[in-house]
Amino acid sequence: MATAIKKTLHDEKVASVNKSMLTNKETTSKKNAAIKPIKKPTAAQLKANSKPQDAIALLRADHKLVSTLFDEYESARSTNKKKELVTKICTELTVHAQVEEEIFYPAVKLALKDKELIPEATVEHATLKDLIAQVEGVEPDGEMFDAKIKVMSEYVKHHVKEEQNEIFPKAKATKLDMLELGEKIAQRKKELLAAHK
Repeated sequence: MATAIKKTLHDEKVASVNKSMLTNKETTSKKNAAIKPIKKPTAAQLKANSKPQDAIALLRADHKLVSTLFDEYESARSTNKKKELVTKICTELTVHAQVEEEIFYPAVKLALKDKELIPEATVEHATLKDLIAQVEGVEPDGEMFDAKIKVMSEYVKHHVKEEQNEIFPKAKATKLDMLELGEKIAQRKKELLAAHK
């Protein structure tokens, strides 16, 4: 009789452990099913989510947006998708360069009494505009087109690095009202982007 009681207790324990394991497996499966891989935000999402407050934040958001567009181009396979991305890249870069040249650069140049950084950045913009002219409105036709986009991407990265590491910190250290500059830049961007549609 004692053996029968021990066996019953043992069977009940095993059943309890099995039930507990089954419940844990179900819970884990449900948790795993609910976990989705983290995706990088798309360029459109970055653009919609970015509401910078000052000029430097606004320009940094542009840099991030264009970087994301270049990343999307690298992973794009269809000619139509590449063409769409190149159009966006060219528009964003053209508008960005124009607002910097019209609003940000003159203000920073004056505040810093700069004779080197801003002129160099302006020359880099001119080179970038030449690259844009080579790909804007052109059908993506293979490796030479892809190479031009790659060179453009690398050139933009270089330019962005100089702006963010040299120009922006010096501009921030001035008495410029970055919020006021940001408002002017945002308004001008809005006008220019509307004209590009």
